[in-house]
Amino acid sequence: MRHLAKVDPDLARAQKEVGYPALRESPVGFSGLMRSIVGQQVSVHAARSIWLRLEAAVPSMAPADFLALGDEQLRAVGLSGAKMRYGRSLAADVVEGRIDFAVLSELDDEAAIAMLTQAKGIGRWTAEIYLMFAHGRPDIMPGLDLGLMVAAQHLKRLRKRPDAKRLVRIAEPWRPWRSAAALLLWHYRRNMPDWGTRAPKAASTKERKAK
Repeated sequence: MRHLAKVDPDLARAQKEVGYPALRESPVGFSGLMRSIVGQQVSVHAARSIWLRLEAAVPSMAPADFLALGDEQLRAVGLSGAKMRYGRSLAADVVEGRIDFAVLSELDDEAAIAMLTQAKGIGRWTAEIYLMFAHGRPDIMPGLDLGLMVAAQHLKRLRKRPDAKRLVRIAEPWRPWRSAAALLLWHYRRNMPDWGTRAPKAASTKERKAK
């Protein structure tokens, strides 16, 4: 956080306004990735409820035990048809060795993302979130994350919400601590007074030049 405050005055301002974000951790392995799948396109509250029911149905959260559950059992915990398919595909990839978590730990970020995204239902965003929170990788910037886009737009006083490519460009000076910057932006987003999509008044030309 101190490094980020030195390299970007806007991040320094965010730290003063909302304080430091809390650390977040996820389980390593099949359990951590399955939790990411469960959380796709549902609220945090709904994802937690589904996950608790899934843990009760598969206490070991071992991929082989997950594969042993039938459709009715998985529907009962709240998984959609798509998430059942994604979970089974992921479990099969782990059981059959296409995703090897021991090897994953030795790979650089892009190679690790490539290994993870070969599984159905594991896109780049899911892989990046997993690497951040399960493996504690320090320099991940999930450019596809809507919350980060909205936070960056407001914090940087941009007229338009940045797309994934622009967000990654904005984050370039934050290396090698982009994961910490993402945590700060999510924290800023949760504490923003305006939860709408309208950005604050854009900085004047003079202000932009000053930055």
